[in-house]
Amino acid sequence: MPNLNNILHGIGIPLSALASVIFGMMILSFPLGMYLVFNSSIGDDIDYSFPLEQFDIFIAGINLGIPFDFEIGDMFIVFWSIFLILFIITFLGPKYNFLKSINLLLNKQNIDSDANYLVNIIKWFSIIVVISGVINFIQETFGVTTLPPEYTNDLTLFLAITVSPITEELGFRVMLIGIPLFLIFAHKSSFRFFFSSLWHPYNNLHIMQHKRAIGIIIAVGLFFGLAHIITGEPWSEGKFAQATISGIIIGWVYYRYGLISAILVHWATNYFIYSYIFFISDLNQLSIQNVLSHSMIETLEIILVVTGVLSIVMITINYFNTKNQKKLSM
Repeated sequence: MPNLNNILHGIGIPLSALASVIFGMMILSFPLGMYLVFNSSIGDDIDYSFPLEQFDIFIAGINLGIPFDFEIGDMFIVFWSIFLILFIITFLGPKYNFLKSINLLLNKQNIDSDANYLVNIIKWFSIIVVISGVINFIQETFGVTTLPPEYTNDLTLFLAITVSPITEELGFRVMLIGIPLFLIFAHKSSFRFFFSSLWHPYNNLHIMQHKRAIGIIIAVGLFFGLAHIITGEPWSEGKFAQATISGIIIGWVYYRYGLISAILVHWATNYFIYSYIFFISDLNQLSIQNVLSHSMIETLEIILVVTGVLSIVMITINYFNTKNQKKLSM
């Protein structure tokens, strides 16, 4: 029987290399987003000075008009800055920075799964890409297509994509998962403990009944999928399965690794991916549909799929490795 630890180390080397590539592309997406909003022509007759009061933020299925005397460029800078701060935090910890974590993996050293936020963010984001691709392939085999909302302007679409990782995580994960978990499992009451529990449920709540927590995560994931096809600017019905699975995975990430990880996994599926799609669209004057078959996007997709497959294999081997170790210690 092959040594599972040796297999894990063998997977860890290419996985670390791919994660480093994705990390570099994530960094590059920050200036790309700035370019798209302030220098590109994706908005046609609308630019960054478009009044904010004419733009709606989608929060948990409710469109809320913004009455402030700001421009959409101002909103973008606020959310862009929040993501940059969160990205720096995830790079630095909580135990090791991203580069040290990758170096430990490359040198065949085991590290705690909680050692670095960004490693887990890349892992679960790539898993979402793989599972979404499988779902899309199966649905298309049966003639079920996934069509996005009909946005008339790419700039406002990119802004909506940028805003939603924060608004939707606060709405779906914090309000619908974090608060119920606190009400069920909280062992003390204080404002500080309340907010720390919402920030990282797994680390702060004494949750012995994990099945109940997972049940809440699945229920909210189903609601998350439903919200994508019935509220706001809805997707076609084919989006339900993809959004549901994504909602369940991000819900698990929130529960296990905290809000900061959930927000950035969502950010990766939205802002990170679409910053490249819209940049290539603007650079080559191609439609969004044609950009999806562009060589650069296909290369990025291959990198993410391979990373996701390796991540799934590693999680599976880790599960059985832990299970075998528990049997041996009994």
